[in-house]
Amino acid sequence: MSDGPLKGLIVVETGQLIAGPFCGQLLGDMGATVIKIEPPEVGDPMRAWGQGAPVWWEVIARNKKSVSIDLRKPEGQDLARRLIDGADVLIENFRPGTLEGWGLGPDRLHQSNPGLIVVRMSGYGQTGPYSDRAGFGGIGEAMGGWRNIVGEPDRPPSRMGVSIGDALAATYGCIGALAALRHRDATGQGQVVDSALYEAVLQVMESLVPEYTATGVSRQRSGAILPGIAPSNVYPCSDGEYLIGANGEGVFRRLCEAMGRPELIDDPRYDSHAARGANQTGLDDLIANWTRALTVEGLEALMLKHGVPAGRIYKPADMLTDPHFAAREALVEMPDHPRFPGLTMQNVFPKLSATPGSVRSIAPQSVGEHNLEVLGERLGMDAADITRLQTAGVI
Repeated sequence: MSDGPLKGLIVVETGQLIAGPFCGQLLGDMGATVIKIEPPEVGDPMRAWGQGAPVWWEVIARNKKSVSIDLRKPEGQDLARRLIDGADVLIENFRPGTLEGWGLGPDRLHQSNPGLIVVRMSGYGQTGPYSDRAGFGGIGEAMGGWRNIVGEPDRPPSRMGVSIGDALAATYGCIGALAALRHRDATGQGQVVDSALYEAVLQVMESLVPEYTATGVSRQRSGAILPGIAPSNVYPCSDGEYLIGANGEGVFRRLCEAMGRPELIDDPRYDSHAARGANQTGLDDLIANWTRALTVEGLEALMLKHGVPAGRIYKPADMLTDPHFAAREALVEMPDHPRFPGLTMQNVFPKLSATPGSVRSIAPQSVGEHNLEVLGERLGMDAADITRLQTAGVI
């Protein structure tokens, strides 16, 4: 257990659902104290999300303290402002203009806390003709170019099974916060980090736009393959599936040796990167016909023996029993969890050698669970003050 490199950093999180809270999770995992402001009684909708059981909250709200404040009420806005005045970072992912409408816009907050970093996540960014539109992760994935190239070519665009647009915007928001903190350390000056969902997606789209501007080529949906990159695919085995990536010259040579087909090395259809790309379908069929006769375990043994990059297609059950996951502590178990004993989730990444992050506390189990602790310690309120605010519906 480590306090993490961001110990002492105070973060106030006002966002809901995924982008804002995931950014808060990343900072909290690295040691920051994250005070999450939730609407009284109902809380963040993430509390009810998850397939089979509402446990997504347990991941995205770990290492956080829950304070329930109604930001639509003037007294609630005053409470939030006082908390933010003592913070280093504010996270929000409301529609642009919402914070300003509550009297919590960056210009006003910087008057009393000039070093504050305000991380703002939205669908389209804080400026531009689309900025006031509502935007969720899927919209950002569509506008950023992701959805158009995901799926089978003869079907409508598909999606990943996770909210990748939100996660990317949150990750870039976290990077922006850390960069802004570096600047603040040098100058004392805070600033706004503007992380748009569609731009976060656009950032990872490789050479999608340059290819079009240089050649007029617009990438299309290609299913399980990357056109021109071969062999690199998931291949059938007698008892499952296995991924092989052998598109490099030396690696392809080793794959041919593993297959017992050394003649393919000098076959003009496959003797160069360009040739393999041009004959991708035929090469994939050839490899698939070979792998079908092998078990996953047998194929893996051959790939390891010949040094071919390859791997199994993991499911949660595989992760829980895999020795590499265990050795790296990639998963962390919470044996004493009050609602889900033995709950296991992904650990903190990346790993730092001197000041690693950690899961120091479980997600708040009730809305406003830390009202007394946070409002008492940080704002000097006593039990009577807090009771009055609860009665008035402010917290």
